[in-house]
Amino acid sequence: MQRQNEWGAQTTAAWLMGVALALGGGLAQAEVSSISEAVTGGKAGLDLRYRYEYVDQDGIDKSAGASTLRTRINFATAAYRGFGAFVEADDVTVIGSERYNNATGLPSAKTQYPVVADPDGTELNQAWLSYTGLDATTLKFGRQRLIYDNARFIGNVGWRQNEQTYDGFSLSNSSLSHTTLNYAYVYNVNRIFGEDSPNGDLDTRAHFVNLAYDGFASARLVGYGYFLDLQDAPAASNKTLGVRLTGAPAVVSGLSLSYALEYARQSDYADGANIGADYSLGELGLKRGGWQLTGGYELLGADDSAFSTPLATGHAFNGWADKFLATPADGLEDRYLRLDGSLADFKLSARYHDFSADRGSADYGSEVDLQAARRFGDVTLLAKYASYNADDFATDTVKFWLMAQVAF
Repeated sequence: MQRQNEWGAQTTAAWLMGVALALGGGLAQAEVSSISEAVTGGKAGLDLRYRYEYVDQDGIDKSAGASTLRTRINFATAAYRGFGAFVEADDVTVIGSERYNNATGLPSAKTQYPVVADPDGTELNQAWLSYTGLDATTLKFGRQRLIYDNARFIGNVGWRQNEQTYDGFSLSNSSLSHTTLNYAYVYNVNRIFGEDSPNGDLDTRAHFVNLAYDGFASARLVGYGYFLDLQDAPAASNKTLGVRLTGAPAVVSGLSLSYALEYARQSDYADGANIGADYSLGELGLKRGGWQLTGGYELLGADDSAFSTPLATGHAFNGWADKFLATPADGLEDRYLRLDGSLADFKLSARYHDFSADRGSADYGSEVDLQAARRFGDVTLLAKYASYNADDFATDTVKFWLMAQVAF
């Protein structure tokens, strides 16, 4: 069945790539009056992202040094009678020697080094057809990027050089005032490990529902249900039902609060094992001028099982050292402080995390994360640092990144 899914995705992708190559170069502009104008009125894009990632991890003698370049090219047609097409390809190339474990699970993976999950390779990242001819509605079929809310449950793992995308059908409708309904049916997840990896594809029968309402004065309310029927690992199938409330009310002139409250319950679905776990989030921030201080508490519970987020953009949560991409068996409590702001055209961020178990009294350790980024025209430069200090979980880990990105 997985081979059939891959064949269907590749057939659609090949057709769209053929269209793109015939067209010659983002999203396109306004509606046109003919197919030829849809072709000639299309738009091409080029994105280059170089990154050096260093990892020093206790328990592994060698440190990792990953020097990679991601080259992304894409093309979007202009809309014709509500129809459009988009195609995008990514290539990840190792610059210099490969001194890291690329996490593919292949015999060629260099397991004597710490993990940097950026394998080399060339892939079709996106390839979809869209239709916008219905009122306030966008339909898409094919390989596409899906990000819901803050990507805590459904995301694209955009930090990694090879992006996570989804094969299937999606709908977005905003015909009701202040209301947006997003739905997707996904039959395959293209994971960050690449097509050659045994973990590169996740065969699914998944339904995603996300309903948002922003008609309140200082609040946005979201209800969601994510139903994962995992064909490759049926016992891990689950459903997650939740609600999220966010807002940023002004307190006095020049001063505002921000908040996020969220609760979700995860339980068995399809052929999944009998599980149950809670997720909760409470976050409060204070913003003045260009600076914001935020404190928060996040719980990934461990009742009958540990709460899992297999399709999340995991790097954005629970520390940039990536020690908690998979929730520990006893769950995870994350108490954190975050400071974000700008100084002399630099965007700055500092974060502190204190980690512990939900079940039992284990102290998992703490982490400090720092980042500075600046844009120079089309070029963005970034430096980033993470230091995880282990206690009753994992091992001490230091990571450092230098990155340069240019997009046309």
